[in-house]
Amino acid sequence: MQSLRELYKIGRGPSSSHTMGPERAVGIIKNEFSDADLFKVTLFGSLALTGEGHGTDRIIKETFEPVKCEIVFDKKSPCDVHPNTMDIEAYKGGTLLGKKRVYSVGGGSIVFENEDIVKSINEGVYPLNTFTEIADYCAKHNKRIWEYVLECEGEEIFEYLHKVWDVMKASINQGLTTTGILPGGLGTQRRAQVLYNQRHIDESAQTQENRLVCSYAFAVGEQNASGGTIVTAPTCGACGVVPSVLKYYQEKKGFSDDQIVRALATGGVIGNLIKTNASISGAECGCQAEIGSACCMAAGALAELFEMGLGQIEYAAEVAMEHHLGLTCDPIGGLVQIPCIERNAVAAMRAINALSLANFLTDSRKISFDLVIKVMYETGKNLLSDYRESSLGGLAKHYKKLD
Repeated sequence: MQSLRELYKIGRGPSSSHTMGPERAVGIIKNEFSDADLFKVTLFGSLALTGEGHGTDRIIKETFEPVKCEIVFDKKSPCDVHPNTMDIEAYKGGTLLGKKRVYSVGGGSIVFENEDIVKSINEGVYPLNTFTEIADYCAKHNKRIWEYVLECEGEEIFEYLHKVWDVMKASINQGLTTTGILPGGLGTQRRAQVLYNQRHIDESAQTQENRLVCSYAFAVGEQNASGGTIVTAPTCGACGVVPSVLKYYQEKKGFSDDQIVRALATGGVIGNLIKTNASISGAECGCQAEIGSACCMAAGALAELFEMGLGQIEYAAEVAMEHHLGLTCDPIGGLVQIPCIERNAVAAMRAINALSLANFLTDSRKISFDLVIKVMYETGKNLLSDYRESSLGGLAKHYKKLD
C-alpha cells in the first residue's frame, strides 16, 4: 500500500477526483511540455458529466495559465478503463507535441495510460495489503496499528499527520465562522454556524453531541463546497466525517494532538485498505466508496483513540461500511452540496454508533473487514452508471427547486 500522504492530501475542494486529480495531472503535463503554447483537454465519463459542477474546467484552466487551454466535455464516448478519464494534448504553433491519457482514480490520485492502476495504487511502503494480515502481524509483534504505520513510514509521517490535523481543525473553525450562500447556483445556505449555535437549545447530552458533531461535519463540507482548503479523508466529498468526530472527542475527553494523530494513522490504514482492494471513487463505486469509506476510517480512528483491541477496531470499521453498502452518488447539479454535505454529518454520527457497537458486540461478529471491502467493490461495480457520480439518476435527476 502507498504512504498515508497519498490518502490524506491537503488541497482545495470541491472534489478530489474532479479537481485535485486533474490539477495534479495538468501540473505534470505542463511541466513536461513547457514549450507548448496551447493545451487541449478532453474530459470523459464522470469528469464530463459533472465536471462543470465540480469546477474541473476552472481548475484546469487556472493550472495551465498563462498558456491557453481548450476544454471539451465528451459525454458519450465510453470509458473502458475508469469512469474518470481525460486526454491532454500539447501543441506548439499548431503542431502536436504529445498526448497523454490520465485516469483520476479517487482521492486526488492519478494514473497515466499504460500504467497498471492496481499496481500503481498497491506500490508503496506497506508490505501487507489486508486487515487480516496487518492484524496478525500486530498481534504477533505486540503492536498497535499506529505503531505498524510508524514502522513502515518512520517519524516523518507523524509530523505530516500533525499538519493534517491542524488543517482539519482550521477547516472546522473557518466553516463555523463563515455564513452565506455556497457557489454553484443551487442557493445552498451555509448551516454549520446555525447548528453550532443551537447546541444548547436542548440540554440533553445526546442532542448536544449530535448538534456539535454535525456542525463540525457541515463546516468542513461547506468549506470544501466553496473551494476552501481541506484534507481528503479519503476524498474531498467525504472530508467532513473524520475531522468532526475526532474534534468532538478531543474536546469532550481531552485527548492530546499526539493521540489524535495516532488515531488518524489507524484510520488511514483502514482507508488505504479500501483504496487498495476496492475503490474510494464515487464515479467507480458510488457514494459507498466515499462516505462509506470515510465512516470506516472515522470509526476505526475512534476505536484507536479509546485504545480498543484489534478485533474491536476491525468491527467498528466493518459495521460502518456494512450499513453504507449500495449508497448511490447522485450530486444535484454535479455539485458537492446536496446530498453530500448532510451525508458527512450522518456518517459522522454513524461512526460514533459503530464505535459503541464495537465496544460490546465484537465477540459475536460474523463479517470480516476484508470481506465487506470485497462486497462493497462488487456492489459498486453493479450499480448502474446513472448512480455513480454522473448526476443522471436519483436526486440529481428528479430534483426540482422548491419555491
